[in-house]
Amino acid sequence: MHTATVFIELGSVILVLGLLGRIAGRYGFSPIPLYLLGGLAFGTGGLLPLSASEEFVATGAEIGVVLLLLMLGLEYTAADLVTNLKAQYPAGAVDFLLNAIPGAVAALLLGWGPVAAVVLAGVTWISSSGVIAKVLGDLGRLGNRETPVILSILVLEDLAMAVYLPILTALLAGAGLVAGSVTLAIALATAGAVLFIALRYGRLISRFVSHDDPEKLLLVVLGLTLLVAGIAQQLQVSAAVGAFLVGIALSGEAAEGAHTLLSPLRDLFAAVFFVFFGLSTDPTSIPPVLLPALLLAVVTAFTKIATGYWAARRAGIATRGRWRAGGALVSRGEFSIVIAGLAVTAGIEPGLGPLATAYVLILVVTGPLAARYTQPAVERLGAVLARRRRPWAPEARIPAQGTAAGGASTNDGPAGGASASSASTNDASADGAEPVEDPLDEESGQPLDGLSR
Repeated sequence: MHTATVFIELGSVILVLGLLGRIAGRYGFSPIPLYLLGGLAFGTGGLLPLSASEEFVATGAEIGVVLLLLMLGLEYTAADLVTNLKAQYPAGAVDFLLNAIPGAVAALLLGWGPVAAVVLAGVTWISSSGVIAKVLGDLGRLGNRETPVILSILVLEDLAMAVYLPILTALLAGAGLVAGSVTLAIALATAGAVLFIALRYGRLISRFVSHDDPEKLLLVVLGLTLLVAGIAQQLQVSAAVGAFLVGIALSGEAAEGAHTLLSPLRDLFAAVFFVFFGLSTDPTSIPPVLLPALLLAVVTAFTKIATGYWAARRAGIATRGRWRAGGALVSRGEFSIVIAGLAVTAGIEPGLGPLATAYVLILVVTGPLAARYTQPAVERLGAVLARRRRPWAPEARIPAQGTAAGGASTNDGPAGGASASSASTNDASADGAEPVEDPLDEESGQPLDGLSR
């Protein structure tokens, strides 16, 4: 009977996820907010709380995190990471300062303590690679000049996760300074060793893993990933980091084949992960933190726009591309939830999960809108400000003293008698504003004040 109940609950959840994914695809936005809302509906305090399948969903959520980081690692090679780290580390530093600090400050202002500050700093710092990549593809911007800058920032954030997650894991476990330092040293040494091996022997590893039979390739890659993730978890390094490093170590045909085979599994278990996070959050706990989440979302949306603008300007991108780069980075999503999920599991702060849920719900919806409309909105605002800065003023168009009524100058000749109307029009055009038309007399149709173009 228990097994039948588990099947019914799991079947219902997965079916609902599929329908929600269809709705999101139909209207062209990320399904993440719908998955979170689905979890809230099935969780404690929701409409239809789950009970029998909760343990299975929890295990599936952990597998979802591992697969998310594995697939992320498959996107990059060790050479790509080293190249991006050397070329774009200033942009990564600016990204961290502008976007992690607001989260840390918000946690301290809410009285949550230093550990929660580290958690919320990560939630506000890391952009959603999956959402951003999809948005860039939908908008046809993958070939734009600013796109490599956007991707470089995302790569640096992903690489920083290999350092951040072990630190966070140690803090959440209550490890002291010595134990935390040892954990961080192990993580850095492991990451460095994997990068070195991938650079030197990546082809040999990929050749060993690769196989013409999709079944054997899937089993080897998935088994290796779960094994390394488990060992990393045992060493307090984080299972997600272990999976990420496995993805980096694979390249070529092995990486491409694994990516194709694992994508459906990743999508399934990632959806289960978002549902599980929703299950862990009581919907009644969200309204009290909705205002702080909204304020934090507004602040960090602008700091992400500033980050992209600065990085694109540093790369020599034109003004329009700078604004597009900034708007594209606004979305937060899967990794913000991963970070918050670790804190929720550790029981650090009851309000952290609801705040992170509301925060991600806001930015995962508004992020694609920011990517689409930031640059046009800024251009419209600039045009409006330009018009206000140079309004039409009749007194500015009255001929100067010494100019005859017929328009000829009595002092300086034609050169000195250039009309203020022409100068004003030229300045406005150069500034990007619309030329200001001379007012006409309603009866005669002639320009007022005896002025003409």
